[in-house]
Amino acid sequence: MRWWKVLGAAAFVGVAATGVAIARAERQRRAYTPDQVRDRLRDRVAQVSDAADQAPDQDVPPEAGQGRAGSALSRLARRVRALAARLRRRSPAPAGR
Repeated sequence: MRWWKVLGAAAFVGVAATGVAIARAERQRRAYTPDQVRDRLRDRVAQVSDAADQAPDQDVPPEAGQGRAGSALSRLARRVRALAARLRRRSPAPAGR
């Protein structure tokens, strides 16, 4: 058997295994009743608020933790503001043209 056939078979098995894992997770997720979901969410909120109460207050810069997406959005916002400022500075075209 050629190597590409083995590679194709391995890819097929990988896709099938991923589908099985996703289907299983979906069945488990749908097995919860609305009350169970509500209780789990309330537990998570309680855990987060307890952790926030126990953590010391720190001065965190506004863009901390945003990662690459946050910095890209910041750069985009700066560019848009600069463009808007340039457009405001431009004088309107004469009406006679």
